[in-house]
Amino acid sequence: MRCTTGMVTAALALGLFAGPHMARAAGKLGVMDAWIRAAPPDAEMMAGYATLKNTGDVRISILTVQSDTFREASIHETIVTQDVTKMRELSRLDIEPGETVEMRPGGRHLMLSGPRHAIAVGDKVGMVFLLNDGTRVPTYFDVIAAEGGASE
Repeated sequence: MRCTTGMVTAALALGLFAGPHMARAAGKLGVMDAWIRAAPPDAEMMAGYATLKNTGDVRISILTVQSDTFREASIHETIVTQDVTKMRELSRLDIEPGETVEMRPGGRHLMLSGPRHAIAVGDKVGMVFLLNDGTRVPTYFDVIAAEGGASE
């Protein structure tokens, strides 16, 4: 009996008898291929792009993004209506379990304004994604050379 009691106590301490609410893993945000297109030194606006993946089993809601490098950072999407291209800020970006979201030129992207210092090709810019559950996901974006196209 003593061994059984010890095993039950150990199992409880390890959470082996936890209910179904304990079995779910939280949503987990993966950030891959994160980059910012370089801009002229006096540019006040830049854009960030990345591949975002929810590797967990619950929906992730990204509320915003922060960076010490920029005065403001927000999530935007480019939309085309009747041949007119506009950008609009998104109040949140939901990513379902297993879903991948591409942030790319001409689509969803990070709008980065008011750089606090010069940003050069080869720099790494720290960003933090803030999720609705309070999770902070820090990552770095590589600054790469512009390819001659217009920026977001």
